[in-house]
Amino acid sequence: MSTENALLTILIDRINNDTLVLPTLPEIAVKVRQAADDPEVNLMQMADVISQDPALAARMIKVANSAFMGRSVKVNTLNQAVTRIGLRQIKNIATAMAMEQLFVSNNKLIKTYMDKAWQKTLKVACQAITCMDFYLRVNKHTSLNKDTITLASLVFNIGVLPILTEAERHPEVFANPSFLAHAIQKLAGKIGGAIMREWGFTDEFVEVAESWSNPNYKPDHVCYVDFIRVGAIAEGILQVSDKATSLKMYEDKSVIRSLEMFTSDEYLSTLEDVKSMFAE
Repeated sequence: MSTENALLTILIDRINNDTLVLPTLPEIAVKVRQAADDPEVNLMQMADVISQDPALAARMIKVANSAFMGRSVKVNTLNQAVTRIGLRQIKNIATAMAMEQLFVSNNKLIKTYMDKAWQKTLKVACQAITCMDFYLRVNKHTSLNKDTITLASLVFNIGVLPILTEAERHPEVFANPSFLAHAIQKLAGKIGGAIMREWGFTDEFVEVAESWSNPNYKPDHVCYVDFIRVGAIAEGILQVSDKATSLKMYEDKSVIRSLEMFTSDEYLSTLEDVKSMFAE
């Protein structure tokens, strides 16, 4: 049995036996989510929790000041940022901003793969969030919302992490990038769903992580998976035979207005605003 097949067998066995080591949610994200779920928490207390992580605090101020939040007056303090974003949104926004902490490794080769995976995630996320923004301008009464798509679009590919971590024990497989791509394509969805369940996330996040790349999963209703797929197709990360034909399906489903939307000045301007939230 080749090293590649052996690794694939190990991964499948560990998934089936629930023995695959899954990543843990960043500690600061756990604290924020616990605080957000406390009915007694107030905005000042939430700011105190976020301030424990200076990098996250800086990100929150940046998000609050982004054009995407639709405000022109800048905030300068974390308290002001939390007030602007609001308790309802802060849980998902803060968790999303903490996700980058997981895509790290002390192994130089693994770090390269992690960095690539994170950059792909960001590209898809920016497209998905922008598409959602345009969708919400027309569909005022939908239950879909920006803060959920922000987090969903940053965890959709979370299943790659245990695969890369496991592969780290078998350095020789990195000589064959196509094998890793095959392992990720075959297993990342199932692993991603398991991670979302392990973290106690709701079904919509499990659905995104588990099904975004599954061509057989075709929900009739408009859901977060649609926006992730649109973003992944637009960025060439979800491989399809014809990009225009694939995106036309989402126009027919009313997920996007038209194919021309992606090249309009209005869309491209909003996309740049979204990208600015994630820029270092």
